[in-house]
Amino acid sequence: QVQLVESGGGLVQPGGSLRLSCVASGSIFSNVAMAWYRQAPGKERELVASANSGGGTVYAESVKGRFTISRTNGGNTVSLQMNSLRPEDTAVYYCNGRIYVSPFEWGDYWGQGTQVTVSS
Repeated sequence: QVQLVESGGGLVQPGGSLRLSCVASGSIFSNVAMAWYRQAPGKERELVASANSGGGTVYAESVKGRFTISRTNGGNTVSLQMNSLRPEDTAVYYCNGRIYVSPFEWGDYWGQGTQVTVSS
């Protein structure tokens, strides 16, 4: 069993900062990549940022220069530092991990989601 546990969401004023964290645990053979997605009401889920095991990162255009993704704890913890937050960033943020549980068996695992609200 693989479990992803998220933390760090909350209410912040425009221009403020939040740091989200996600910890993967359980039967993990290899953690290939981890990512953050978000979904606002009435909108499709979108990729915010991703980080692979080689250190490569990808960011959505809307968050470049404001958000930073990083991995620690052998790659099983992923964080998203969010600065200069805007009301448009309001969404439920989901942690995703592409994880091998054996040398030939993998799956995409998701956290439960954490609410980020940017409002005065």
